[in-house]
Amino acid sequence: MHTPLPHGHASHGPGACCCGSPMLQQFHERVMADLSRRQVLGGTAAVMAMFAGLSVPSVVSAQPRQANGPLLLTNLQLFDGSGSAVQSGVSVRIEEGRIHSILPADATAEGAEVFDCGGRLLMPGLIDAHWHTTLAAITQTTAMTADVGYIHLVAAQEAKRTLMRGVTSVRDVGGPSFALQRAINEGIVDGPRIFPAGAMISQTSGHGDFRMRHDIPRGSTTPLSEQEHQGVAAIADGEDEVLRRTREQLMLGASQIKLMAGGGVASLYNPLDSTQFTERELRAAVDAAGDWGTYVMVHVYTPRGIQRALRAGVKSIEHGQLADEEAARMMAGEGAWWSLQPFLQDEDS
Repeated sequence: MHTPLPHGHASHGPGACCCGSPMLQQFHERVMADLSRRQVLGGTAAVMAMFAGLSVPSVVSAQPRQANGPLLLTNLQLFDGSGSAVQSGVSVRIEEGRIHSILPADATAEGAEVFDCGGRLLMPGLIDAHWHTTLAAITQTTAMTADVGYIHLVAAQEAKRTLMRGVTSVRDVGGPSFALQRAINEGIVDGPRIFPAGAMISQTSGHGDFRMRHDIPRGSTTPLSEQEHQGVAAIADGEDEVLRRTREQLMLGASQIKLMAGGGVASLYNPLDSTQFTERELRAAVDAAGDWGTYVMVHVYTPRGIQRALRAGVKSIEHGQLADEEAARMMAGEGAWWSLQPFLQDEDS
């Protein structure tokens, strides 16, 4: 099948170079996006490797900059995150948006624009490993009742505020973050790099089932709930449905998959200590994510839920505050990440 080229583009004959064709440009963009996505898959080693070529946020300052030119940061204190003491008497050279070298304070500019940091601390960008794009700045009640456009506008504002607080990468752990990720990547709005999970996959009655009592039961022809339409959550029961919903999020661009494997404090109808999804259902998501070169994270608190998830191959436990010693040892033995968040409403947190 021949696809006509856009107006103004000549077709290439046999043997001619088509390196600049729109098709190959789209292929290149997809490959580069995939490489960016996979940076999050290598754990600590990947994080340190990312610092070796750390990108500079686009909102460094309001001072004029040379477009794509080298930059020399001076008059600063350097914290490199390696455990070493804060360094003074150094400058940092940036080329093509990445750290090129650490130089003495009196290093010559050699064609670079000089930026005086005013004695401030320079450090690697922070990474928030548990961030909800559309919930970071609003309450759950607002998220469920406000206009969709309002929710996303607030999310964009909070993304910029997050970046300006020094967080340059976030792992989104569920919700409609693909549009904001694209807007940031295209320079439309300012914000951190987003590694999206897409919709939170939940069983019926699970932590991601936000339907009201009057929405039950769901029939074979019942439409999706509003939260499912918006990409907040995806309800799945049985291995086949879990497999489908997982593949849908991967198709949309998820860099990791989020399942609800236990109850929570922010949902109406599922007890905190409930265990959700069977091991076989969890395994269906793990296998699909593995085929895509990525992993599954789960929301879970209890030892039983943690152990079931680990047996299914889950690689990241979100929350897990009720873990016992056996569950903690199992996490360590399986090489899983424990992404522990405090209950910020607790008076002693």
